[in-house]
Amino acid sequence: MKYPEGIVKEKGIKNKTSNDKTTKINYTKRGMGLEDDLNVTNSYYREKDIAYIYKKPTPIKLVKVDYKIGKIKEAYFDMPSTTDYNGIYKGKYIDFEAKETTSLTSFPLGNIHSHQLKHLENIYRHKGVAFLIIRFTRLEETFILMEKDLLDFMKENKRKSIPISYMRKKGYKIKIKYQPRLDYLEALRKNGGI
Repeated sequence: MKYPEGIVKEKGIKNKTSNDKTTKINYTKRGMGLEDDLNVTNSYYREKDIAYIYKKPTPIKLVKVDYKIGKIKEAYFDMPSTTDYNGIYKGKYIDFEAKETTSLTSFPLGNIHSHQLKHLENIYRHKGVAFLIIRFTRLEETFILMEKDLLDFMKENKRKSIPISYMRKKGYKIKIKYQPRLDYLEALRKNGGI
């Protein structure tokens, strides 16, 4: 968390090493690479008036709150969330889910919930632009997989994962750049996704 005047408080746990020195392991950025890249990219799109795409908040129900210190003490997920991001680009409604995997060979379909698949299918059926952005973190490769290609794969295969070869054949590769960091709109334009 960043505090006023630029002070950064590190989150982590203390861990004993073999020579009894205490070290701190930092878990603050773990699993957030793709989401961070997308948030920075979407901010760039808004600043340049290119598109208005936002991260959707996860719907929660507050049960106990300490208003004196501004702390949520108890909460639970109110309903299943749909997808991670939605917005508009040149009159087109865009809706997508972002996922990461450490696998070198495939993306596990178990990482996508059935209500998310149904949501993407509904967006596509109503002529919206629906897709997944999947990052293979160890390969340093990020792809867009359009909802139609995802459904086609699931109908034609009994596999529980999408092989990297399918992603490279059917997906749109997104290059990491300086600005915007992860220009997925460019990848969609170049490949006919929008």
